[in-house]
Amino acid sequence: MKIIATNIGEKKEITYKRKKVTTGIFKYPVDFPIFLDVENVKNDSICDRKYHGGINQAVYGYSLKHYDFWKPKFPYLEWKFGMFGENLTIDDLDETKIHVGDTFQVGETILEAALQRDPCYKLGVRFNDMKIVKKLWNTTLCGVYFKVLQTGFVKVGDVFIQLKSCPENPTIATLLINQKLKKGF
Repeated sequence: MKIIATNIGEKKEITYKRKKVTTGIFKYPVDFPIFLDVENVKNDSICDRKYHGGINQAVYGYSLKHYDFWKPKFPYLEWKFGMFGENLTIDDLDETKIHVGDTFQVGETILEAALQRDPCYKLGVRFNDMKIVKKLWNTTLCGVYFKVLQTGFVKVGDVFIQLKSCPENPTIATLLINQKLKKGF
């Protein structure tokens, strides 16, 4: 796995169902290394700390291959990395093969796979189409939240080197499927 894009965003105020809401989902690629800290990515806005940021959701990674899956379904969009709110666009991130606890060295950091991303209405706002939320729930293409075990900089081109494998733990895809069942989707 290799980093294709590093993405950060600023806080943005939007109107959703006639209410003002702030979000950090509008992330865009940057051409400099980004610092992965214990609870977030430095200089990246997190507006809803209940669902984003923190120890187990410090960094969000999404696969370039998933973009190839989604583009034909939303051909009217202007596609850029960061569309899913990810900090790291990774060439081949496979939620069906990454287990909770799998640990990777990437750049100066050590990252541990921690959680799935549960899609919410803000992804629909980003896509200007609420259908993306349900469609994403009906896949295993959720992306991976990473815990930062060792802070540091990462940049485009950095490679993930697996340090620890935890096949006894559920995959990230399994977490999403279990969450979907729990929520009644």
